Amino acid sequence: MSEYKVVFHIDEINKLRLLLNNVGNLLNVADNKFCIEVVANSEAVKCYTKNQDADVDINIMDSLNQKGVKFVACNNALMGYDIKKDALPDFVDIVPAGVMELVKKQSEGYFYIKP
Repeated sequence: MSEYKVVFHIDEINKLRLLLNNVGNLLNVADNKFCIEVVANSEAVKCYTKNQDADVDINIMDSLNQKGVKFVACNNALMGYDIKKDALPDFVDIVPAGVMELVKKQSEGYFYIKP
Protein backbone atom coordinates (compact mmCIF):
# COMPACT_ATOMS: atom_id res chain seq x y z
CA MET A 1 0.00 0.00 0.00
CA SER A 2 1.49 3.34 -1.09
CA GLU A 3 1.41 6.48 0.98
CA TYR A 4 0.79 9.70 -0.87
CA LYS A 5 1.76 13.03 0.62
CA VAL A 6 -0.31 16.05 -0.42
CA VAL A 7 -0.12 19.69 0.59
CA PHE A 8 -3.12 21.88 -0.17
CA HIS A 9 -2.45 25.63 -0.33
CA ILE A 10 -5.05 28.29 0.30
CA ASP A 11 -4.51 32.04 0.28
CA GLU A 12 -8.00 33.25 -0.70
CA ILE A 13 -10.98 33.10 1.64
CA ASN A 14 -13.46 32.51 -1.19
CA LYS A 15 -11.71 29.23 -2.12
CA LEU A 16 -12.17 27.58 1.31
CA ARG A 17 -15.27 25.52 0.47
CA LEU A 18 -13.66 24.32 -2.76
CA LEU A 19 -10.51 23.31 -0.91
CA LEU A 20 -12.41 21.49 1.85
CA ASN A 21 -14.47 19.66 -0.78
CA ASN A 22 -11.29 18.69 -2.62
CA VAL A 23 -9.74 17.31 0.57
CA GLY A 24 -12.92 15.43 1.47
CA ASN A 25 -13.28 14.02 -2.04
CA LEU A 26 -9.68 12.82 -1.99
CA LEU A 27 -10.24 11.03 1.30
CA ASN A 28 -13.51 9.50 0.06
CA VAL A 29 -11.96 7.85 -3.00
CA ALA A 30 -8.58 7.03 -1.52
CA ASP A 31 -7.75 3.36 -1.44
CA ASN A 32 -4.24 4.29 -0.41
CA LYS A 33 -2.93 5.98 2.67
CA PHE A 34 -2.66 9.75 2.45
CA CYS A 35 -0.72 12.27 4.49
CA ILE A 36 -2.51 15.59 3.92
CA GLU A 37 -1.65 19.08 5.14
CA VAL A 38 -3.55 22.29 4.45
CA VAL A 39 -1.43 25.45 4.55
CA ALA A 40 -3.21 28.80 4.88
CA ASN A 41 -1.44 32.08 4.35
CA SER A 42 -2.39 35.60 3.33
CA GLU A 43 -6.08 36.42 3.96
CA ALA A 44 -7.00 32.72 4.17
CA VAL A 45 -5.74 32.53 7.78
CA LYS A 46 -8.98 34.32 8.64
CA CYS A 47 -10.80 31.08 7.70
CA TYR A 48 -9.34 29.46 10.80
CA THR A 49 -10.76 31.92 13.29
CA LYS A 50 -13.29 30.51 15.73
CA ASN A 51 -15.35 33.70 15.64
CA GLN A 52 -16.06 33.71 11.93
CA ASP A 53 -19.64 33.62 10.69
CA ALA A 54 -19.18 30.30 8.89
CA ASP A 55 -18.85 27.93 11.85
CA VAL A 56 -19.77 25.09 9.51
CA ASP A 57 -16.33 25.41 7.88
CA ILE A 58 -14.62 25.02 11.26
CA ASN A 59 -16.74 21.90 11.89
CA ILE A 60 -15.76 20.46 8.51
CA MET A 61 -12.09 21.20 9.21
CA ASP A 62 -12.39 19.56 12.63
CA SER A 63 -13.95 16.48 11.03
CA LEU A 64 -11.17 16.30 8.43
CA ASN A 65 -8.58 16.76 11.17
CA GLN A 66 -10.05 13.78 13.01
CA LYS A 67 -9.41 11.79 9.82
CA GLY A 68 -5.73 12.80 9.93
CA VAL A 69 -5.68 16.03 7.91
CA LYS A 70 -3.28 18.59 9.38
CA PHE A 71 -4.15 22.30 9.23
CA VAL A 72 -1.46 24.98 9.56
CA ALA A 73 -1.50 28.76 9.53
CA CYS A 74 1.22 31.19 8.53
CA ASN A 75 2.40 33.20 11.53
CA ASN A 76 3.35 36.15 9.31
CA ALA A 77 -0.23 36.38 8.04
CA LEU A 78 -1.67 35.92 11.53
CA MET A 79 0.44 38.83 12.76
CA GLY A 80 -0.49 40.90 9.71
CA TYR A 81 -4.20 40.44 10.46
CA ASP A 82 -3.68 40.71 14.23
CA ILE A 83 -5.06 37.22 14.85
CA LYS A 84 -3.97 35.67 18.13
CA LYS A 85 -3.36 31.95 18.66
CA ASP A 86 -6.29 31.71 21.09
CA ALA A 87 -8.63 32.74 18.24
CA LEU A 88 -7.73 29.53 16.37
CA PRO A 89 -9.15 26.06 16.94
CA ASP A 90 -6.86 23.72 18.86
CA PHE A 91 -6.28 21.56 15.78
CA VAL A 92 -4.57 24.40 13.84
CA ASP A 93 -0.79 24.55 14.10
CA ILE A 94 1.21 27.68 13.40
CA VAL A 95 4.28 27.76 11.18
CA PRO A 96 6.66 30.73 10.96
CA ALA A 97 6.02 31.32 7.24
CA GLY A 98 3.46 29.65 5.01
CA VAL A 99 5.61 29.89 1.90
CA MET A 100 8.51 28.21 3.71
CA GLU A 101 6.17 25.42 4.84
CA LEU A 102 5.16 24.88 1.21
CA VAL A 103 8.81 24.73 0.15
CA LYS A 104 9.61 22.24 2.91
CA LYS A 105 6.67 19.99 2.10
CA GLN A 106 7.46 19.96 -1.60
CA SER A 107 11.11 19.16 -0.88
CA GLU A 108 9.82 16.21 1.20
CA GLY A 109 7.95 14.88 -1.85
CA TYR A 110 4.47 16.29 -1.16
CA PHE A 111 2.23 16.86 -4.17
CA TYR A 112 1.13 20.52 -4.30
CA ILE A 113 -2.54 21.36 -4.91
CA LYS A 114 -4.03 24.83 -5.00
CA PRO A 115 -7.71 25.00 -5.89
